[in-house]
Amino acid sequence: MIINNNNYSISEIISMLDRKELVVNRTYQRGSGIWPAGPSSYFIDTILEKFPFPKIYMYEYLDKDKRNMRKELVDGQQRIGTIQRFINNEFALSGDTRHNGNRFDDLDEETQDEFLSYTVSVDVIRNASPSEILQMFRRMNAYTMPLNEAEKRHSRFQGEFKWFINQLADDLNEFFVTYGVFNSRQIIRMSDANLIADIILAMERGLISTSPKDLNKLYDDYDESFEHAEKYHDQISQAFDFIAMNFSDLRKTHMMKPYALHSLVTALIHSRYGIQSITNGLGSGSIGSFTANIGEAEQMLLAMAQAHEAKEIDGPFEKYVWGGDRSTDRKPRRTARVSAILKALGVEIPDQDNDAYIA
Repeated sequence: MIINNNNYSISEIISMLDRKELVVNRTYQRGSGIWPAGPSSYFIDTILEKFPFPKIYMYEYLDKDKRNMRKELVDGQQRIGTIQRFINNEFALSGDTRHNGNRFDDLDEETQDEFLSYTVSVDVIRNASPSEILQMFRRMNAYTMPLNEAEKRHSRFQGEFKWFINQLADDLNEFFVTYGVFNSRQIIRMSDANLIADIILAMERGLISTSPKDLNKLYDDYDESFEHAEKYHDQISQAFDFIAMNFSDLRKTHMMKPYALHSLVTALIHSRYGIQSITNGLGSGSIGSFTANIGEAEQMLLAMAQAHEAKEIDGPFEKYVWGGDRSTDRKPRRTARVSAILKALGVEIPDQDNDAYIA
């Protein structure tokens, strides 16, 4: 078996398909069917924004009947098929992109030319039997790291909600890295997507204990249609923007631990917009703004983060520190953290029975 790396433009690949010099061999494909609107748009936008995508594989062989060389597309069918459909104006781009609503013919000439000249990395397999190709893919997959829960969800679901989370995660990527919420490896393994989905779960159900089952149901419920997309996008984005603009001293503190940030964002959204389940549970509603006093809130939150770091279990922020001690995705701990943060934001919270904070 010989494998050579080649680079083909999109235009060259489409021309090979049109001339039947390249054909699709579905034997080797792991997926089937046509990608729905969300993944199709996201993939095309990847090309338009000049980001790379994983290499595709072709198998080159001698067609003895026609006495010429032929190529089979053995991996990358959905990607190339999506490109073909877009060039043929079979769908318009959707989602939060600068080309939203455009079909290929709607793009200006320069953008069309850039799209068609986009370079695709292709490994061309030569001198191999079908069984060797199958063995090659099996060996490649043998070293793939097992999927975590977030990756499993994004592999299983291909509907509206999954692509909403994907886009919002892209939007918040710089914040997560700059503020020390996640490192690059954690983002690659979709920890950011998990956090965003968990925040949405809090917006819908309040302060609950979260399990993979709960998050899977969220993806399933909104797989075909996600009518709250615009509302949730605006509220979450504005909460993160508020932190970046007004609470910069919290950068890389314990308040940016994912579970603590989950509570901070949940509290900010409740403070400004109101989350009915939290209103019912804590007996306190929205004040119509993110905080009553930005300066005071920042100092209070910074003090809470420092108490958390120092594990001050008997200080003025003992309930908040207790809430971040362990089992941080459980309802009692989340209730303790969100209650303390809401008070720091200037939201009046009725005194809670101490029994509520027993794990």
